[in-house]
Amino acid sequence: MAHSTIKIEEDPLFQQNIANAGDKLVVVDFFATWCGPCLAIAPFFEELPSKYPNAVFLKVDVDKCKATVDTYKVRAMPTFMSMKNGVKLDTVQGAKKDDIIAMIEKHYVAGEEQTSSGVQGHMDLSSFFSKSGCICLNQSDDTDLDNCLRFGDGTYLESDCDEQLLITLEFNQTVKIHSMKLYGPSEKGAKTVKLFINQPHTMDFDQAERNNPVQLLNLTEDDVKEDSIIPLKFVKLQSVNNLTIFIKDNLGGEETTIIEYLGIIGSPVSTTKMDEFKRVAGKKGESH
Repeated sequence: MAHSTIKIEEDPLFQQNIANAGDKLVVVDFFATWCGPCLAIAPFFEELPSKYPNAVFLKVDVDKCKATVDTYKVRAMPTFMSMKNGVKLDTVQGAKKDDIIAMIEKHYVAGEEQTSSGVQGHMDLSSFFSKSGCICLNQSDDTDLDNCLRFGDGTYLESDCDEQLLITLEFNQTVKIHSMKLYGPSEKGAKTVKLFINQPHTMDFDQAERNNPVQLLNLTEDDVKEDSIIPLKFVKLQSVNNLTIFIKDNLGGEETTIIEYLGIIGSPVSTTKMDEFKRVAGKKGESH
């Protein structure tokens, strides 16, 4: 199958392609036909779809898509933007090839795993993790937190001196959390799990044992199987800046606990809603 960029010359077409992309990464080149740097970097951008076949690449003519430009506050050409589900992730201003590649690879997922979060209307929130604020206490040196934040590569997170794990996930913007995935082997998968949100400081194990969580989970073997989704108390998780996950024990009473994949599903609080987008666009014949 051939992969190529999609040229956007009207606002409704942009909305349509964003909707069609689903959970896939979308990379947008906001360009102008009169812009020298835009023309210079165009051949480079045209080569990207073949290198990143699971992403969608759009070229938006800023002079023909005023509503899109206003909605995403594009002020310079060229501007390159990465998005998922219509949500802006990162931006690169100027014809900076290395920065564009870095932006894509930060959010790009190869293979079929990226196509859906499994929950309609919500997305995998891994793109919103602030890596410097994601830590795990009592992790093994050889099997750390980063292993379980990637799906399908055979790596995993394992506890070290006992069965407990204390994980903090920090987000780079406020999010709403709908559900989670916590895959693991039946004998070493997580059993008793306490969730805390918006902690001002990293918790320790004594605090995690003592404090009341926003939600207590008692998981079964079915809950930790691959493709299982654990529903959470969505109404209590509407404004989350960080999530602390305390895993107290495992299903088999083993000495160590293993997490093969940890996924958080929800949506950012600040997002562009398509009905608002259409109001910006206005009706035919209106000026902007």
